[in-house]
Amino acid sequence: MKRYYLGLDNGTTGTTALLLDENWKQVGRGYREVSQRYPQDGYAEQDAEEIWRSLQDAALDACRDAGIEPSQIACVGLDNVGETVVLWDKVTGKPVGPAIGWQDRRTAALCEELEKTHGGFVRERAGIGIDSYFSATKLRWIIDNVAGVKEGIAAGRILGGTLDGWLIWKLTGGKANATDPSTASRTLLMNFKTGEWDDELLRLFGVPREILPEIRGNAALRGDTDPDAFLGVSIPVSGAAVDQQAALFGQACLRPGMVKCTYGTGCFLLMQTGERPAVSTHGLLTTVAWKLDGKLQYALDGGVYVAGAATQWLRDNLGIIASASETEQLALDAGSNGGVYFVPAFSGLGAPHWDPRARGAILGLTGGTTREQLVRATLEATAYQVRDVFDAMCADAGMPIERLRADGGAAVNGFLMQFQADLLGVPVDVPEITETTAFGAAYLAAIGIKAASAQALPEHWKLAHSFEPKMGEDERQALLRGWRRAVETVKRIS
Repeated sequence: MKRYYLGLDNGTTGTTALLLDENWKQVGRGYREVSQRYPQDGYAEQDAEEIWRSLQDAALDACRDAGIEPSQIACVGLDNVGETVVLWDKVTGKPVGPAIGWQDRRTAALCEELEKTHGGFVRERAGIGIDSYFSATKLRWIIDNVAGVKEGIAAGRILGGTLDGWLIWKLTGGKANATDPSTASRTLLMNFKTGEWDDELLRLFGVPREILPEIRGNAALRGDTDPDAFLGVSIPVSGAAVDQQAALFGQACLRPGMVKCTYGTGCFLLMQTGERPAVSTHGLLTTVAWKLDGKLQYALDGGVYVAGAATQWLRDNLGIIASASETEQLALDAGSNGGVYFVPAFSGLGAPHWDPRARGAILGLTGGTTREQLVRATLEATAYQVRDVFDAMCADAGMPIERLRADGGAAVNGFLMQFQADLLGVPVDVPEITETTAFGAAYLAAIGIKAASAQALPEHWKLAHSFEPKMGEDERQALLRGWRRAVETVKRIS
């Protein structure tokens, strides 16, 4: 009987399930959207139960798409959005309230105060600075502000952490509460050198150790799925990672200096740096890439908060487009951006700026600005933001980046990929399987049951298209000057 590997990608706006065969060819895919709520300025929330249902439904859809029985699945790997948090009652199995999303800024003021007094210490222990992007202060907010949570913790009823803990708990029917070092490195609560929860960080942020999941390696058994909860079968859950590190792994970036960028709701550029953590002096993050064979490996990370979410905003809020698939042709039809720059700082600016108070703006509008130019400016905004992170990464690495591997939903947009190559001045390589987060999670799971090896991974990475830069240096610099003026304007007025 043929065996298949299942990768589950818990993204911000939806869950993707990917089925791969024994030759690592994609044979089935399922996808379910997940809603987001913005109850007030700076707040971003989701329904953890809806996210769990999306996981179940997407996996079933993938099996139907592949024409296989769930009993043929050899193992399950999970990746998650990383900084989104949820607390739940392990007796009732219900969340205590909404999940607080990674974009949420409600604890920004607290983070600014803590950064002034404890920023250096936290950076030394956690590898990252104090920001509401990360999980610790969001967990603390739920503990302090949701009725009954403190009492539930005292009674030993409450579990919590990042979304992977919740999803693994649900997958295994409440038998396992586990995370991995790459996800835990996004919480501000893990010592990034040891890969374990840090007692002093836990005390600083006021998060009890007893509610948190166990940290296990990225290719290690978490437990088996509960047939009553998931697909009617028992399958090893043997791989897990935070989404961007899963994508880095899925892109076969196994050598120091290799770089990938994932184009999703946000946009994330990561460079593999090996067993030695690289400390950034240019606004990037030091993060755990993965832990395999008992060894931690690290990455430099630069996150852009809003990329595909800006296209979604054009569709859902403005009604300018009916679907994201229209944007490529509309951008080409525009011919140029007409001097229009869109800085989509809906939730502040991420790396390398780290300005939580910034808000979005569209600059350069005239009476002649067209729908096509606004769409083009929206796509260009993603590429400009990636260029900002790219420059910081080159400076931190002390060497030029020779090429970029791209993945994610927007990697299928030929205009965006070509414009990105033009702005960076290096080739952008898009693989055959652009769902590299789910692919990476599935491959980690296969390693976890000893059905694959990391050494063989590069053999399974296949190039679909390479976008070579065509833009002249004068045009590139003129466009970048316009973008930088727009960003500085947003910073001044926010």
